[in-house]
Order: sequence, then structure tokens, then C-alpha cells
Amino acid sequence: MIRSVPLRRSLVALLLSCSVLVSATGCGDKGSGAATRTGASPSSSVSAASVSASATAERQRLAKTRFVANAGLAAGATYQWIVKPYRAGTFKKGAEGRTFALVKAGLAGGFAYNRLKAAAENAKGDPLLSKAVAPLTAGIESLKGMAAKLRNGEAGEGDIGAFESVIDSIKNAGKSAGAEVTDKVPSTSQLTG
Repeated sequence: MIRSVPLRRSLVALLLSCSVLVSATGCGDKGSGAATRTGASPSSSVSAASVSASATAERQRLAKTRFVANAGLAAGATYQWIVKPYRAGTFKKGAEGRTFALVKAGLAGGFAYNRLKAAAENAKGDPLLSKAVAPLTAGIESLKGMAAKLRNGEAGEGDIGAFESVIDSIKNAGKSAGAEVTDKVPSTSQLTG
């Protein structure tokens, strides 16, 4: 019997690839626009400049939106699968469900690190947010090896506190720049995806 899950995944991957390809071909170099190719009048260049200014504002708005989404996912994963189980004692030797909790915490740690890196990258698109998040990049980098420590059951109170501290700092930086971050718990498939 043929399983339909791999076929669905392949189909989704193909569709996503096609959509990325189509969107990438639509985003050509702005310097070689239609106005320069067709010899359009200088007045069309003025309208292109006004479009460019609104495009910059849109890019900044999208940067904040992406920052909020990525930071929210990182915060949700951290609290749901790292902080709460740790405080409940699920990571202690002999605890019921310890192995599953550690594996999930390891996945959540890697996921949170990845989303925090993406959030820091998104913040670069907005000047105010960029200034607020820039000092936090070292804290984000300090979480790099944390997923393995969590997965192996080697994480202690200081490690969990480091995750909480970085998440809280990101939330505060976002709030100060007008990009309020709220926790959004990712699905299990997002953690493994």
C-alpha cells in the first residue's frame, strides 16, 4: 500500500518551490525598470520615487510584523516546552514522561534559537527596532548550543534562566520600538519542520 503522506509533502514542496520561483522572478532589479527600458518620460521617474518611499514604509511595517511573528513563536516554544516542564520537574531523573519532554525541549530550543535569529534579522528592516534589538544579538548567540543540552538532560536552572532572559529582552526591545510581542505556541509539526 502506498502512503499518501510523502506524496502530499512532495506536492506541497513543489507548490512552495513554484511560488518562490514566481515571486522571485517578479522581483527584478529596480534599476532596470520599465521606465529605463522603454524610454519613458522623466515624470514617470518622479512617480517611481514616490512609490519607492511608500515601498520603504511598507518594508519597515513588514519588518515589524515578521519580527513580532518570529519572536512570538520563539517565546511560545520556550515557555510551553522548556520553562513549564522544567518548573514542573519533568526534566528530573525518574520523572514520568522525562524522555519525551527532553526531546521536545531540545526541538523547542533549536526552534526558538532559529526564530530569534530570524527576528533579529527582521529587525534590521526597521531603524527603531534595529537599534533596540542590536544589543541582544550576543544573548541570542549564547543560546546556540542550548538545544543539545536540553535534549541530553544537561540543562540547569541557569540555562533555563538564560532562555527566559533573552526572550524577555526581545519582548521588551520590541515593545520599546512599537512592536509588541505576544507568545504564540508553535505546533509540534512546526518544531520538527
